Amino acid sequence: MALPAPNLDDRRFQDLVDDAKRMVMRRCPEWTDHNVSDPGVTLIETFAYMTDQLLFRLNQVPDRLYVKFLEMIGLRLIPPATARVPVTFWLSAPAIAPVGIPAGTEVATVRTDVEESVVFSTAHPLSIIPCAVHAVATVTDGEPAFHTDALRMGETFPAFSAVPAPGDLLLVGLTSAVPHCVVRLDVSARVEGVGVHPDHPPLVWEAWTGSEWVECVVSKDSTGALNTAGEVLVHVPGTHEVSVIAGERAGWLRARVVEVGAEFPTYHESPIIGALAAGTVGGTVEAAHCELVDDEVLGVSEGVPGQSFPIERGPVVADRVVLEVSSDAGWQEWTRVEHFVGSGPQDRHYVLDAAGGTVYFGPSIREADGGFRVHGAVPEPSAVIRLRYAVGGGRLGNVGRGTIRTLKSSIPFVASVENLHAASGGVDGETVEQAKARGPILLRTRSRAVTAEDYEAITREAAPDVARVRCVTAGDDEADAGSLRVLVVPAAAQRDGRVEFADLVPGEDMLARITDRLDSVRLIGTRVLVSPPRYRGVTVVARLIARPRVDQARVRTDALAALYGFLNPISGGPDGTGWPFGRPVQAGDVYALLQRVRGVDLVEDVRLFGANPVTGERGAQTQRLELDRHSLVFGYDHHVKVEDH
Repeated sequence: MALPAPNLDDRRFQDLVDDAKRMVMRRCPEWTDHNVSDPGVTLIETFAYMTDQLLFRLNQVPDRLYVKFLEMIGLRLIPPATARVPVTFWLSAPAIAPVGIPAGTEVATVRTDVEESVVFSTAHPLSIIPCAVHAVATVTDGEPAFHTDALRMGETFPAFSAVPAPGDLLLVGLTSAVPHCVVRLDVSARVEGVGVHPDHPPLVWEAWTGSEWVECVVSKDSTGALNTAGEVLVHVPGTHEVSVIAGERAGWLRARVVEVGAEFPTYHESPIIGALAAGTVGGTVEAAHCELVDDEVLGVSEGVPGQSFPIERGPVVADRVVLEVSSDAGWQEWTRVEHFVGSGPQDRHYVLDAAGGTVYFGPSIREADGGFRVHGAVPEPSAVIRLRYAVGGGRLGNVGRGTIRTLKSSIPFVASVENLHAASGGVDGETVEQAKARGPILLRTRSRAVTAEDYEAITREAAPDVARVRCVTAGDDEADAGSLRVLVVPAAAQRDGRVEFADLVPGEDMLARITDRLDSVRLIGTRVLVSPPRYRGVTVVARLIARPRVDQARVRTDALAALYGFLNPISGGPDGTGWPFGRPVQAGDVYALLQRVRGVDLVEDVRLFGANPVTGERGAQTQRLELDRHSLVFGYDHHVKVEDH
């Protein structure tokens, strides 16, 4: 329970006006017209308004002192986390020479009349390497059978065995390894293998990494799984290497026949390959939602301990910061640390306040014996301090698939850019109110996890790209004695309130960071399991009556957006901060939500169905969908019908 803050002056505007009028009556009884139309009363109200503003600012002093106290105990605002997404650069023609994409290349979403473009910058350099077909082979009985010479002579050959079976292989050896590149395979084939489902072909493409075969992403396959002439765009992973298979040294790709289930057709006869060519048409590299700032000069050192330098722009992306200090030997890079506790006088350390945008150098502390100890080296007098950093982050960067289409700078031979996946991981920075709530937890735990609130707070510090955290203690919801579960919801990309169910699964890197951090602060003997929460899918089927002369298609679009935004585990719920854990979904809430949609005159009918977001199965109709205590809701495949009167 919070202690009541003192009200240093509780007078308000009307109190000040009344006090002034009473003083006028005592000091100047001749003034009897106290109506608002009197010029004197106008002056009184003007000064009362100005005084009321001063009193309001005076009452903010306790809040300022509270924030200053939080700074004294070492609390800093958590900066925003950046969204990340693989971005594909498409060439204007297949590469005939290496094409370089430098690190820091900026790409962006399309700017509209109502929205600014969202800028991303590449995290690493990318080299798009040219390639061609070096060797082709098939594997049906364990040993490769090469068809390279047959292709050169214009002869045909079957891609697999007479009746393709799972495990049959078509090997394609490239002239070089093409890590992070997109290879276009131009295929000429006959139609003997027709009949497979184009969206669920019994075929996967894989690349050899030197130790294992890794499945590749195929963004386009106009061949119908090698059944007709067309092209296949294969996105090769970054671990692709040149290897030797059956005496042939090449960068190997392969097409492998797999099982697709009884509900989808498979091959009845082998596709017949008549021609096969390869070329590199693009490359993929990870980009982050930030803008780079090169070599900003922060200032000149005075040669004394405890210096601080403000950064011109912010908030700063903490993992993309390089600070350098000039010296007689040239520019020297300094190391960023969380604090100066373990820093000695010769350690080139600095502390970065990423949210506030300030760089701090080590202070000089007076010891008990009267001496002084400097925590961290002090830049020499007149030394120039410069910083390379990036600014950005936040939920704004969680853009949808295919929205990044603008190249901010011209690169030779690069025609376009595209993100084949939605960006994820963007989280807004911590507010002052949130920091004030975290302050007492920080003061109590001192980086030791004891209570559920401790685990949740430390998890947010370890993984700022987590949207929601909930700790389930022992004895609650299948948590055994001596153990607990930390449920995390990643900051997934949203488009019109919709979230892809696969994006709600936390990545291995996120789980590892949280697990390692909690393992270092947990009580001895406590077992910690970090996992996503259980999700309960819900499908809403609604029938709406639109107002006269209203675009029914627009009403339907707005109603669907409202449903997906409301039944959302990240930003839904009654208060817009995510659907509350364990809160049931009731038809009455949906009625009220749809009635507020612009253009809706009447909500005629609402039906709720439990749904499985993975299989698409729908449960029985209900008016109240119950959730487990620590489960979240996920809106899936809503249906809205809009009619007129």
